[in-house]
Amino acid sequence: MSILSTSLIPLNNRHVKPTKSLTFSTFIAPLETILPMVTPLVSLCNHPIKFTFEHQLKSLIYYHLGGYDSAQALLQDMQLDESVRYIIAPEEGLGESTFYEANSSRGVTQMLEVFDRLSRKVSKHLGIAHAELGDLVAIDGSLIDASMSMTWADYSDSKNKAKVHLGFDLNRSIPRKLYLTEGKVAERPFVSCILEPGQTGVVDRGYQDHNRFDEWIDEGKHFVARLKNNTKWDIIEKLPVNKGRKVFFFAKVQLGDENHKMRHTVYLVGFRVKKKVYWVVTDRIDLTAEQIAFIYSLRWEIEKLFNWWKSHLKVYHLISRDRHGMLLQLLSGLITYLLLVLYCYELYGERQPSIRRLRELRYRIRKETGYRIYLINIQIRIETIDWLLLFYINAIF
Repeated sequence: MSILSTSLIPLNNRHVKPTKSLTFSTFIAPLETILPMVTPLVSLCNHPIKFTFEHQLKSLIYYHLGGYDSAQALLQDMQLDESVRYIIAPEEGLGESTFYEANSSRGVTQMLEVFDRLSRKVSKHLGIAHAELGDLVAIDGSLIDASMSMTWADYSDSKNKAKVHLGFDLNRSIPRKLYLTEGKVAERPFVSCILEPGQTGVVDRGYQDHNRFDEWIDEGKHFVARLKNNTKWDIIEKLPVNKGRKVFFFAKVQLGDENHKMRHTVYLVGFRVKKKVYWVVTDRIDLTAEQIAFIYSLRWEIEKLFNWWKSHLKVYHLISRDRHGMLLQLLSGLITYLLLVLYCYELYGERQPSIRRLRELRYRIRKETGYRIYLINIQIRIETIDWLLLFYINAIF
């Protein structure tokens, strides 16, 4: 919640001239070349749209960047702070109903286009971290708690959940594709949606499916996948490994039992990490055993994104209960993250954002917009306390 939300007297009475935040303008500057290319948002009635898609996008970016716990907190901040309203709302102001209606009924097409174009733009700036390993995409899902009134987010008899299916570029550590479904939907079919021919999907054992492995190979899509402990295979050819290292097994194999064998042969690696054994399989013939183990270890980066996304950008503090609004919020959260990645890289040369940089950014924006108003708010509190003391003294005597 904003430090201004506890004001005793509305600040509008002070007629403070709003201040533009140079830091916030710099932060969203990469969107300037993208927004003109986005599909125009068309009004469904005779009245023009005052709360445009640009306003909608800026308000949601500011929501995530500010770490608000609810949409109500953001709207309250705009009511009390003219500078916040000046940044993200039209001149006529922003009504509560307008904000909720917009985020539950429009903007998804435009938000998807912005996310796609921005992710491509950021990837060009960052460069490739592991060029010799090819185009690596980690794929995983994450559950989002939903209320029982969100009937579309079906999960079980006792609770509702939605599920995010995310494609994460491991060479640049940025998100690239996102799908939203009800919580009980299987994750494996989304590999085909996220992965493009020539790319290598890096997945955990929950994605193991021998028929799909064959399909991905036929489609020219590669994979590095962890296997379940009870998986059966036949060894076609044993391959040499360097003794004394974490990799202890490397072979060309055919996965499956007698009745469910894969059509294609694959390469299986066994390795240990802190006494824990991993079995990882791939269709790529060009990789060494050590490279296969290393690629799978990179999968942890997508888990770090989910944790960072939830903890610091408040992405799962929902502002809408319908599928449209939730997808809009998730996409805007990813856009905010991409902008933060680009901001940290260009200003500090850091490839990944940190909580330190996020806090510094929040402080600068608040200082440029709300600091003067905050000082006036303190003065209002002092004047109010003086007035109350005078009132009680007069009442007593």
